[in-house]
Amino acid sequence: MVVGSMLHINGNPTVHFSCKSNHDRPSYIPKPTAVKMTTITTTTITTAPSILQPYWASLQADIEAHLKHVMPYKDPLVVFEPMHHLVFSAPRTTVPALCLAAGELLSGDRHQAMAAASALVLLLAANHTHEQIPSKPKSKPKPMSRPKSNTMSFRAFSPGIELMTGDGLIPFGFELLSKSCDSVQENSDRVLRVIIEISRAVGSKGLIDAQYKKFLLSESDGGESCHVERIMDIMEKNEGGLHACGASCGAMLGGGSEEEIERLRKFGFYVGMIQGMVNEGFWEEVEVVKDLAFKELQYFKDNNRDVDAISSFIIHV
Repeated sequence: MVVGSMLHINGNPTVHFSCKSNHDRPSYIPKPTAVKMTTITTTTITTAPSILQPYWASLQADIEAHLKHVMPYKDPLVVFEPMHHLVFSAPRTTVPALCLAAGELLSGDRHQAMAAASALVLLLAANHTHEQIPSKPKSKPKPMSRPKSNTMSFRAFSPGIELMTGDGLIPFGFELLSKSCDSVQENSDRVLRVIIEISRAVGSKGLIDAQYKKFLLSESDGGESCHVERIMDIMEKNEGGLHACGASCGAMLGGGSEEEIERLRKFGFYVGMIQGMVNEGFWEEVEVVKDLAFKELQYFKDNNRDVDAISSFIIHV
Protein backbone atom coordinates (compact mmCIF):
# COMPACT_ATOMS: atom_id res chain seq x y z
CA MET A 1 0.00 0.00 0.00
CA VAL A 2 1.21 3.50 -0.81
CA VAL A 3 0.94 6.17 1.84
CA GLY A 4 1.51 9.90 1.42
CA SER A 5 3.11 12.44 3.70
CA MET A 6 3.00 16.20 3.36
CA LEU A 7 6.22 17.99 2.47
CA HIS A 8 6.85 21.61 1.59
CA ILE A 9 9.31 22.39 -1.18
CA ASN A 10 9.93 26.06 -1.87
CA GLY A 11 6.77 26.82 0.03
CA ASN A 12 4.62 24.60 -2.19
CA PRO A 13 2.67 21.64 -0.75
CA THR A 14 3.90 18.34 -2.14
CA VAL A 15 2.95 14.74 -1.49
CA HIS A 16 5.74 12.16 -1.19
CA PHE A 17 4.83 8.50 -1.52
CA SER A 18 6.53 5.58 0.10
CA CYS A 19 5.80 1.87 0.31
CA LYS A 20 4.15 0.97 3.58
CA SER A 21 3.96 -2.67 2.55
CA ASN A 22 5.28 -4.50 -0.49
CA HIS A 23 3.10 -7.56 0.09
CA ASP A 24 1.11 -7.08 -3.10
CA ARG A 25 3.65 -5.09 -5.09
CA PRO A 26 6.42 -6.51 -7.30
CA SER A 27 9.84 -5.76 -5.85
CA TYR A 28 11.03 -4.00 -9.01
CA ILE A 29 8.58 -1.11 -8.63
CA PRO A 30 10.43 1.89 -7.17
CA LYS A 31 8.97 4.40 -4.80
CA PRO A 32 6.93 7.00 -6.72
CA THR A 33 8.45 10.43 -6.98
CA ALA A 34 7.01 13.48 -5.27
CA VAL A 35 3.80 14.62 -6.88
CA LYS A 36 2.80 18.24 -6.68
CA MET A 37 -0.82 18.73 -5.74
CA THR A 38 -2.04 20.66 -8.74
CA THR A 39 -4.41 19.27 -11.34
CA ILE A 40 -6.40 16.31 -10.03
CA THR A 41 -8.69 14.52 -12.45
CA THR A 42 -10.62 11.29 -12.57
CA THR A 43 -10.59 10.86 -16.33
CA THR A 44 -9.62 7.68 -18.13
CA ILE A 45 -6.05 6.86 -17.18
CA THR A 46 -4.86 4.73 -20.10
CA THR A 47 -4.14 6.63 -23.32
CA ALA A 48 -1.39 6.18 -25.85
CA PRO A 49 0.41 9.20 -27.32
CA SER A 50 -1.85 10.78 -29.93
CA ILE A 51 0.84 10.75 -32.62
CA LEU A 52 3.06 7.70 -32.93
CA GLN A 53 6.67 8.14 -33.96
CA PRO A 54 7.83 6.20 -37.07
CA TYR A 55 9.41 3.38 -35.05
CA TRP A 56 6.27 2.87 -32.97
CA ALA A 57 4.15 2.98 -36.12
CA SER A 58 6.34 0.34 -37.76
CA LEU A 59 5.99 -1.98 -34.77
CA GLN A 60 2.23 -1.43 -34.57
CA ALA A 61 1.84 -2.13 -38.30
CA ASP A 62 3.67 -5.45 -37.95
CA ILE A 63 1.48 -6.46 -35.00
CA GLU A 64 -1.74 -5.62 -36.82
CA ALA A 65 -0.59 -7.46 -39.94
CA HIS A 66 0.13 -10.54 -37.83
CA LEU A 67 -3.25 -10.34 -36.12
CA LYS A 68 -5.07 -10.05 -39.44
CA HIS A 69 -3.22 -13.17 -40.58
CA VAL A 70 -4.09 -15.27 -37.51
CA MET A 71 -7.58 -13.78 -37.11
CA PRO A 72 -9.04 -13.42 -40.63
CA TYR A 73 -12.68 -12.96 -41.54
CA LYS A 74 -14.05 -16.49 -41.82
CA ASP A 75 -17.08 -18.56 -40.98
CA PRO A 76 -18.90 -18.32 -38.71
CA LEU A 77 -19.03 -14.58 -39.35
CA VAL A 78 -21.26 -14.06 -36.31
CA VAL A 79 -18.18 -14.95 -34.25
CA PHE A 80 -15.26 -13.54 -36.21
CA GLU A 81 -16.80 -10.29 -37.45
CA PRO A 82 -17.35 -8.80 -33.96
CA MET A 83 -14.01 -10.20 -32.80
CA HIS A 84 -12.21 -8.51 -35.70
CA HIS A 85 -14.10 -5.25 -35.17
CA LEU A 86 -13.50 -5.02 -31.42
CA VAL A 87 -9.79 -5.78 -31.69
CA PHE A 88 -9.04 -3.24 -34.41
CA SER A 89 -11.35 -0.51 -33.12
CA ALA A 90 -9.94 -0.57 -29.58
CA PRO A 91 -7.66 2.34 -28.58
CA ARG A 92 -4.01 1.74 -29.39
CA THR A 93 -1.47 1.67 -26.58
CA THR A 94 2.32 1.46 -26.75
CA VAL A 95 2.43 -1.69 -24.58
CA PRO A 96 2.49 -4.29 -27.41
CA ALA A 97 4.93 -2.24 -29.48
CA LEU A 98 7.27 -1.95 -26.50
CA CYS A 99 7.18 -5.73 -26.22
CA LEU A 100 8.47 -6.05 -29.79
CA ALA A 101 11.03 -3.30 -29.25
CA ALA A 102 12.49 -5.03 -26.18
CA GLY A 103 12.80 -8.30 -28.05
CA GLU A 104 14.40 -6.56 -31.01
CA LEU A 105 16.88 -4.78 -28.76
CA LEU A 106 18.21 -8.07 -27.39
CA SER A 107 17.87 -10.49 -30.30
CA GLY A 108 17.80 -8.25 -33.36
CA ASP A 109 14.54 -9.93 -34.41
CA ARG A 110 11.30 -8.26 -33.36
CA HIS A 111 9.22 -11.21 -34.52
CA GLN A 112 10.46 -13.43 -31.70
CA ALA A 113 8.09 -11.51 -29.43
CA MET A 114 5.23 -11.21 -31.93
CA ALA A 115 2.98 -13.77 -30.21
CA ALA A 116 3.30 -11.96 -26.88
CA ALA A 117 2.66 -8.56 -28.45
CA SER A 118 -0.41 -9.91 -30.25
CA ALA A 119 -1.70 -11.51 -27.06
CA LEU A 120 -1.34 -8.17 -25.27
CA VAL A 121 -3.38 -6.47 -28.00
CA LEU A 122 -6.14 -9.06 -27.62
CA LEU A 123 -6.26 -8.93 -23.82
CA LEU A 124 -6.23 -5.13 -23.73
CA ALA A 125 -8.96 -5.04 -26.39
CA ALA A 126 -11.03 -7.46 -24.29
CA ASN A 127 -10.52 -5.29 -21.24
CA HIS A 128 -11.52 -2.15 -23.13
CA THR A 129 -14.60 -3.90 -24.52
CA HIS A 130 -15.76 -4.94 -21.05
CA GLU A 131 -15.08 -1.47 -19.70
CA GLN A 132 -17.27 0.15 -22.36
CA ILE A 133 -20.29 -2.09 -21.88
CA PRO A 134 -23.00 0.07 -20.29
CA SER A 135 -23.96 -0.92 -16.78
CA LYS A 136 -27.55 -1.21 -15.65
CA PRO A 137 -28.77 2.13 -14.27
CA LYS A 138 -29.44 2.24 -10.53
CA SER A 139 -32.82 3.86 -11.11
CA LYS A 140 -35.12 4.73 -13.96
CA PRO A 141 -34.15 7.96 -15.75
CA LYS A 142 -36.30 10.97 -15.14
CA PRO A 143 -38.62 12.12 -17.94
CA MET A 144 -36.94 14.22 -20.65
CA SER A 145 -33.50 13.12 -19.40
CA ARG A 146 -32.70 10.96 -22.42
CA PRO A 147 -29.66 12.33 -24.29
CA LYS A 148 -29.97 13.72 -27.77
CA SER A 149 -29.18 11.30 -30.57
CA ASN A 150 -26.01 13.13 -31.60
CA THR A 151 -24.50 12.57 -28.15
CA MET A 152 -25.07 8.81 -28.08
CA SER A 153 -22.05 6.65 -28.83
CA PHE A 154 -22.28 4.33 -31.81
CA ARG A 155 -22.22 0.60 -31.05
CA ALA A 156 -21.66 -1.83 -33.91
CA PHE A 157 -22.89 -4.77 -31.82
CA SER A 158 -25.18 -5.28 -28.87
CA PRO A 159 -23.71 -5.27 -25.34
CA GLY A 160 -24.37 -9.01 -25.08
CA ILE A 161 -22.35 -9.76 -28.21
CA GLU A 162 -19.54 -7.48 -27.06
CA LEU A 163 -19.46 -9.14 -23.64
CA MET A 164 -19.19 -12.64 -25.09
CA THR A 165 -16.68 -11.57 -27.74
CA GLY A 166 -14.50 -9.89 -25.15
CA ASP A 167 -14.59 -13.10 -23.13
CA GLY A 168 -13.47 -15.02 -26.22
CA LEU A 169 -10.51 -12.73 -26.92
CA ILE A 170 -8.80 -13.63 -23.64
CA PRO A 171 -8.32 -17.37 -24.23
CA PHE A 172 -7.50 -16.69 -27.88
CA GLY A 173 -4.63 -14.47 -26.78
CA PHE A 174 -3.19 -17.22 -24.60
CA GLU A 175 -3.76 -19.72 -27.42
CA LEU A 176 -1.55 -17.62 -29.70
CA LEU A 177 1.16 -17.63 -27.05
CA SER A 178 0.99 -21.37 -26.44
CA LYS A 179 1.16 -22.10 -30.17
CA SER A 180 4.39 -20.14 -30.40
CA CYS A 181 6.19 -22.86 -28.42
CA ASP A 182 8.44 -25.13 -30.46
CA SER A 183 10.32 -28.34 -29.76
CA VAL A 184 13.12 -26.45 -28.02
CA GLN A 185 12.61 -26.68 -24.25
CA GLU A 186 14.27 -23.33 -23.64
CA ASN A 187 11.73 -21.53 -25.81
CA SER A 188 8.82 -23.36 -24.16
CA ASP A 189 10.05 -22.24 -20.75
CA ARG A 190 10.22 -18.64 -21.96
CA VAL A 191 6.68 -18.76 -23.32
CA LEU A 192 5.36 -20.23 -20.06
CA ARG A 193 7.08 -17.45 -18.15
CA VAL A 194 5.51 -14.85 -20.44
CA ILE A 195 2.05 -16.35 -19.93
CA ILE A 196 2.48 -15.99 -16.18
CA GLU A 197 3.79 -12.44 -16.57
CA ILE A 198 0.84 -11.30 -18.67
CA SER A 199 -1.69 -13.05 -16.42
CA ARG A 200 -0.38 -11.14 -13.42
CA ALA A 201 -0.27 -7.79 -15.21
CA VAL A 202 -3.89 -7.91 -16.41
CA GLY A 203 -5.27 -9.88 -13.47
CA SER A 204 -6.80 -9.10 -10.10
CA LYS A 205 -3.62 -7.54 -8.69
CA GLY A 206 -2.81 -5.63 -11.87
CA LEU A 207 -5.07 -3.96 -14.42
CA ILE A 208 -8.33 -5.21 -12.86
CA ASP A 209 -7.28 -3.80 -9.50
CA ALA A 210 -6.44 -0.46 -11.16
CA GLN A 211 -9.86 -0.33 -12.81
CA TYR A 212 -11.63 -1.07 -9.54
CA LYS A 213 -9.66 1.67 -7.78
CA LYS A 214 -10.40 4.05 -10.64
CA PHE A 215 -14.10 3.36 -10.12
CA LEU A 216 -13.77 4.03 -6.39
CA LEU A 217 -11.92 7.25 -7.19
CA SER A 218 -14.73 8.41 -9.46
CA GLU A 219 -17.19 7.84 -6.61
CA SER A 220 -14.99 9.52 -4.00
CA ASP A 221 -15.41 13.02 -2.60
CA GLY A 222 -12.16 12.90 -0.61
CA GLY A 223 -9.52 15.59 -0.41
CA GLU A 224 -6.75 16.30 -2.89
CA SER A 225 -4.11 14.28 -1.08
CA CYS A 226 -6.36 11.22 -1.12
CA HIS A 227 -6.97 11.65 -4.85
CA VAL A 228 -3.29 12.08 -5.70
CA GLU A 229 -2.37 8.98 -3.73
CA ARG A 230 -5.00 6.91 -5.49
CA ILE A 231 -4.11 8.25 -8.92
CA MET A 232 -0.48 7.30 -8.39
CA ASP A 233 -1.48 3.82 -7.26
CA ILE A 234 -3.66 3.43 -10.35
CA MET A 235 -0.81 4.59 -12.60
CA GLU A 236 1.55 2.02 -11.12
CA LYS A 237 -0.74 -0.87 -11.96
CA ASN A 238 -2.20 0.52 -15.16
CA GLU A 239 0.32 2.33 -17.36
CA GLY A 240 3.35 1.42 -15.28
CA GLY A 241 2.50 -2.23 -14.74
CA LEU A 242 1.35 -2.89 -18.30
CA HIS A 243 4.42 -1.33 -19.90
CA ALA A 244 6.68 -3.17 -17.45
CA CYS A 245 4.95 -6.37 -18.51
CA GLY A 246 5.33 -5.62 -22.23
CA ALA A 247 9.03 -4.80 -21.96
CA SER A 248 9.88 -7.76 -19.76
CA CYS A 249 7.98 -10.21 -21.99
CA GLY A 250 9.88 -8.97 -25.02
CA ALA A 251 13.14 -9.33 -23.11
CA MET A 252 12.28 -12.89 -22.08
CA LEU A 253 11.44 -13.98 -25.62
CA GLY A 254 14.49 -12.13 -26.92
CA GLY A 255 16.71 -14.37 -24.80
CA GLY A 256 17.71 -11.73 -22.28
CA SER A 257 19.62 -12.44 -19.10
CA GLU A 258 17.92 -11.91 -15.76
CA GLU A 259 19.60 -8.54 -15.39
CA GLU A 260 18.54 -7.48 -18.88
CA ILE A 261 14.96 -8.58 -18.22
CA GLU A 262 14.77 -6.64 -14.97
CA ARG A 263 16.32 -3.52 -16.45
CA LEU A 264 13.85 -3.54 -19.32
CA ARG A 265 11.05 -4.20 -16.86
CA LYS A 266 12.02 -1.05 -14.97
CA PHE A 267 12.41 0.87 -18.23
CA GLY A 268 8.90 -0.17 -19.26
CA PHE A 269 7.53 0.84 -15.87
CA TYR A 270 9.07 4.30 -16.20
CA VAL A 271 7.73 4.68 -19.76
CA GLY A 272 4.23 3.90 -18.52
CA MET A 273 4.53 6.22 -15.55
CA ILE A 274 5.67 9.05 -17.82
CA GLN A 275 2.55 8.58 -19.94
CA GLY A 276 0.35 8.56 -16.84
CA MET A 277 2.00 11.66 -15.40
CA VAL A 278 1.62 13.53 -18.68
CA ASN A 279 -2.07 12.58 -18.81
CA GLU A 280 -2.62 13.82 -15.25
CA GLY A 281 -0.59 17.01 -15.59
CA PHE A 282 2.24 16.07 -13.21
CA TRP A 283 4.72 17.88 -15.43
CA GLU A 284 7.47 18.58 -12.92
CA GLU A 285 7.89 14.89 -12.11
CA VAL A 286 8.14 13.75 -15.74
CA GLU A 287 11.76 14.86 -16.18
CA VAL A 288 12.82 12.92 -13.08
CA VAL A 289 11.25 9.70 -14.35
CA LYS A 290 12.68 10.25 -17.84
CA ASP A 291 16.16 10.37 -16.30
CA LEU A 292 15.47 7.06 -14.55
CA ALA A 293 14.36 5.50 -17.84
CA PHE A 294 17.46 6.68 -19.68
CA LYS A 295 19.59 5.33 -16.83
CA GLU A 296 18.26 1.81 -17.47
CA LEU A 297 19.03 2.12 -21.18
CA GLN A 298 22.57 3.25 -20.43
CA TYR A 299 23.36 -0.31 -19.28
CA PHE A 300 22.53 -1.63 -22.76
CA LYS A 301 24.42 1.17 -24.46
CA ASP A 302 27.47 0.36 -22.37
CA ASN A 303 27.17 -3.22 -23.62
CA ASN A 304 27.19 -2.14 -27.26
CA ARG A 305 23.43 -2.29 -27.82
CA ASP A 306 21.78 0.24 -30.09
CA VAL A 307 19.20 1.94 -27.89
CA ASP A 308 18.23 4.77 -30.23
CA ALA A 309 15.03 3.08 -31.42
CA ILE A 310 13.66 1.96 -28.07
CA SER A 311 14.54 5.29 -26.46
CA SER A 312 11.84 6.88 -28.66
CA PHE A 313 9.28 5.41 -26.26
CA ILE A 314 10.29 8.03 -23.74
CA ILE A 315 7.94 10.93 -24.36
CA HIS A 316 9.64 14.23 -25.12
CA VAL A 317 7.72 16.98 -23.40
